[in-house]
Amino acid sequence: MAKGLYSARRKKSSRKKLRWSERHYKRRTLKLKEKTDPLMGSPLARGIVVEKVGIEAKQPNSAIRKCIRVQLSKNGRQVTAFAPGNGAINFIDEHDEVLIEGIGGRMGRSYGDLPGVRYRVVKVNNVSLQEMVKGKIEKPVR
Repeated sequence: MAKGLYSARRKKSSRKKLRWSERHYKRRTLKLKEKTDPLMGSPLARGIVVEKVGIEAKQPNSAIRKCIRVQLSKNGRQVTAFAPGNGAINFIDEHDEVLIEGIGGRMGRSYGDLPGVRYRVVKVNNVSLQEMVKGKIEKPVR
């Protein structure tokens, strides 16, 4: 590697070339997250409920986690979202409008014992799902 007085240009161009071997730099520069992510890089997305599904938890847990299939309004993609809370699935019906966010797994992946589920429901028909589960507000009739 050049160490001389006038070696800055060479060092800079060498560094530029070598950065492409760094995974995070490459993904950030080519905007691969925005291209592959159904939410297109945004933290929240709105969609319509297509169906309710029960997903079996991974080993060693044994449960059926209540989830929903959501068709996103921004790009038409379908994703699976988890309905957190005891009896939360009862407040969600087909054709309801929901707001989803990432579930909080590492690097945008699935969380805990939920295989293939990367998102969770935040609001149903512009009303907080958590508040409905607690019984503080009722679901509005559309």
